[in-house]
Order: sequence, then C-alpha cells, then structure tokens
Amino acid sequence: MWIQLILIAIGLAMDAFAVAICNGIRIKNIKLWQGIVIALTFGVFQGLIPTIGYFLGETFMSYIEDYDHWVAFALLDGIGLWMIFEGIKDIIKKEEEKEIKFNIWTILFQGVVTSIDAFAVGITLTTFEIFIAWDALVIFGITFVIAFIGVILGKQINKLLKGKYSIANIIGGSILVILGIYIVIEHTLGL
Repeated sequence: MWIQLILIAIGLAMDAFAVAICNGIRIKNIKLWQGIVIALTFGVFQGLIPTIGYFLGETFMSYIEDYDHWVAFALLDGIGLWMIFEGIKDIIKKEEEKEIKFNIWTILFQGVVTSIDAFAVGITLTTFEIFIAWDALVIFGITFVIAFIGVILGKQINKLLKGKYSIANIIGGSILVILGIYIVIEHTLGL
C-alpha cells in the first residue's frame, strides 16, 4: 500500500511541478522563502483536496468526475494562452521586459487549480488500509519536495534566459497549455 501511495503522490505532484517551474521562470529574482511558500501551498492543497474527497466519498464523485478535468483544462490553458499572448505581444512591440512579482493570491489560485483532479484520488484512498492523515501527509511531503525542486529548476531556466520575461512567459504558458491538454487526455484515455 505504501508504494501505491507514494506513486499516487508523485503522480499528483507532477502538475504542481510544472506550475512551480513556471513560477521559477517568471518571478524575477525569486527568493528562497517565496519558493518555500509556493511548495507549501501546492503541498497543502494536494494533501487537503484528496482528504476532502476521502470524506465526501462517492456522494459527490458522480457530479464532479465528469467535469473536473475540463475545469482544470480550461483554467490551465486559459492562463497558459494568456501568458503566451503576453510574451508574443511584448516581443512584437519590443517592449521593455516586465518584472513579474510574487503574488500570494496567484499562488493560492494555482494551488487550487493543480489539485482539482486530486479530489477523485481521495475517493480511492478509502480502499487503502492506511489512515487518511498519513495519506495526506505523504502526499503533502512529496508534493512539497517536487514543487520546490520545480521552483529551483525554473529559476535556473530563468538565468539561462537572462531575464527575457517575454520568452519566459511563452515557455511557462506552453507548459501550462500542455499540462491542461495532458490532464484531459489522461482522463479521457484513463492513463
């Protein structure tokens, strides 16, 4: 059961990882504490949402299951396309590169969006013989570590781009669009 739980946690953390990379790329001079806040936020939501799914169980699953992937797709792709548009617009207009600042509300929104699909996972946790608090803690911990690595990786990519935030917007937006499409494909094909 522990191996399954760890694999589930890693799978859940992958979308948080992709968004964390985007944050590392886009936020100018991201600080260590900001990376920790991003990783904590993603970890908390990835641990909390499956716990809610666990307690609400099958009652609400039939209502959410058919649409959760479309909600995640619309939000991620909407944000991603907007980022790509802004990056291309800045390149065409040859505008001065814009600094993107750390915004806790944006991070909270990202935390919710990246954990929407985790609700369904919470329902499957009822079949595990592990106490739900341990499940949530494992998911939180793994997501925290993976998201923090994502922020650091994004920061290194930003250094390679030498502060070209329009290019960072295009890369980050592309990652989000691909992630949104992947979520729909994964749900549709049952991967």
